[in-house]
Amino acid sequence: MDAFYASVEQRDNPQLHGKPVIVAWQSKRSVVCAASYEARSFGVHSAMPALQAERLCPAAIFVPPDFPRYREVSRSVREIFKRHTDLIEPLSLDEAYLDVTENKTGLATATLVARTIREQIRQELGLTASAGVAPNKFLAKLASDWRKPDGLFVIQPADIDGFLLPLPVGRIPGVGKVTGEKLANLGAQTVRDLRTLDLSVLDDHFGRYGRRLHELALGIDDSPVVPDRPTKSISVEDTFERDVLLADTETMIRSLAAKLWSVSRKESRTPRTVVLKLKTSEFKILTRSHTAGCPPSSSEELTDIALKLRDRVDLGPEQRYRLVGVGLSNFQEPDHIAAQPVLFE
Repeated sequence: MDAFYASVEQRDNPQLHGKPVIVAWQSKRSVVCAASYEARSFGVHSAMPALQAERLCPAAIFVPPDFPRYREVSRSVREIFKRHTDLIEPLSLDEAYLDVTENKTGLATATLVARTIREQIRQELGLTASAGVAPNKFLAKLASDWRKPDGLFVIQPADIDGFLLPLPVGRIPGVGKVTGEKLANLGAQTVRDLRTLDLSVLDDHFGRYGRRLHELALGIDDSPVVPDRPTKSISVEDTFERDVLLADTETMIRSLAAKLWSVSRKESRTPRTVVLKLKTSEFKILTRSHTAGCPPSSSEELTDIALKLRDRVDLGPEQRYRLVGVGLSNFQEPDHIAAQPVLFE
């Protein structure tokens, strides 16, 4: 989906159409959840501090996020996908992989399926989507970003090298600043350069990820589209209006734990691990976790565990914190969970 949250806001409020819209709480501590393409032209992007976005685009209209509404629209998009295939792997509310090797509607090509889906989204939901069509997930992901917004880009098997080789290595998933610098030191600025590096060299410098880099440079990605991928973790977090001492985080932890418990009730699988996340005023992130055989049985028990995890944080009495989060992970089927001694007394 194109600028999904911002596009939903513009669709539902005609006064926002064509305006620079930033989905964020307009406060000193907020970050940008989404920005319309009108706002992006000023350099605004997701995860940017809201104050910085406001400086870059003084005329921007700030809209607080409405995640229940975005989830509802996302479900509507998913229903359109299901008309064409059941092999749908969601990545987020606004992005998914679809395997249309065989499609329900009998359309002759994957390109025609993509065109049809995009048109149905436009006609029925009043939104635009961009699609990438390719022989595998890696290439389809790259192609989906190629002609945004409202674009369609197709990579035929015979065109893979022509598309892939000139790309900078930073376009490969997982290649961030640090990995990019390591590759540059090895003489690999582009995918073409990366392809010339021996697999042994990549293994020495990147371990298991080295083989993945080698395969992606060749345009190889055998990972399947996995529908209904099991939940790995869920979490909620919030940023304080001002940096606070550790002792002052209790109210927020209680609020977040209650919210997380409510969200977790929708999961059929059971989490065994509770995670507490804190970000210091210096932006250092630290986590504490607790795993037990018996998962939390109530909101109160989850809150109690989160607060006890806080007691394991010791950065000094004067350390201040800007963010706190509570999460659940290590999801398992309920009948796989055996009773174990509780780790906290």
